[in-house]
Amino acid sequence: MRKSVFSAVAGAGALAVALAGCSGGSDSQDAPSGEAIAQEYDLSGIDVAVGSKDFDEQLILGQMMVQAFEAAGANVEDKVDLGGTEIARAALESGQIDVYMEYNGTGWTVHLGQEDPSFDSEELTANVREKDLEENQIVWVGLSPFNNTYGFATGPDVTEANGGAFTLQTMMEYVRDNPDAVVCMESEFPTRPDGLILTEEATGIELPDNQQRILDTGVIYTETAAGNCTFGEVFTTDGRIAALDLTVVEDPGVNILYNVSATFRQETYDQAPEAFDGITNAILEPLNNEEMAKLNARVSAEGEDPAQVAKEYLQEQGIIN
Repeated sequence: MRKSVFSAVAGAGALAVALAGCSGGSDSQDAPSGEAIAQEYDLSGIDVAVGSKDFDEQLILGQMMVQAFEAAGANVEDKVDLGGTEIARAALESGQIDVYMEYNGTGWTVHLGQEDPSFDSEELTANVREKDLEENQIVWVGLSPFNNTYGFATGPDVTEANGGAFTLQTMMEYVRDNPDAVVCMESEFPTRPDGLILTEEATGIELPDNQQRILDTGVIYTETAAGNCTFGEVFTTDGRIAALDLTVVEDPGVNILYNVSATFRQETYDQAPEAFDGITNAILEPLNNEEMAKLNARVSAEGEDPAQVAKEYLQEQGIIN
């Protein structure tokens, strides 16, 4: 087992430095010949139940952990695809799972009930890490470069008819002035503290109930592309945005940050902190917005199996053989 890449309870600002000096790296060309990064760590005899939420990005990230931890020798129980945010977090807190990937903005506003999140990704994650460990014995490990924040999008016809991209302000003004306009959203978005209310407060315009339509996540993209939703709530790293020729509404910084970390039960993490640190950082460090959107598109737009997409990514990065 090699030395820890960085302590999960240390300040998040040390992340980039620690990763830059990591001897294993995340590039398969840097990994020792014949030995994958996961094999440099020992999780033998450790039981790890890996969960995830129920959308494509989470399925991919969950499968990355399943396969990487197995390669390090852990006894992994695959519980990927549990359900929504509340279900995944409840499973972690109750011990049904030991780890799942969570977003810093969600941790701060939803799980910890805090307001005024930092718009610096490292600072926000450091704040969440400290508070969640102290209050709930949940350890946040790693930090993805990608920021999968909420947004809105328009389909090709709506975009063209209105001369290009909307801003959040012009979007809400358009909805206010056009009673037939419909905004399609997931079920939890209108009531989340980090959801619709941020746009309403920033623009000074409330979205009437009769102009809201609640749809499943995947349906929002196709219905927006078809013009049946004037605007659709999207995740900004979703591969279907490009695949369906959607245009993202310009956001001046209203929606908060959603960089991802692995969230562990402390009693599980403490069995092998160096291994969990090293493997998790190797998974997350290469995942910028472009890379995550590309992986997401393979599942959501091209119909590939999340487990296969995860496997090929881990192999390309030299994490597993």
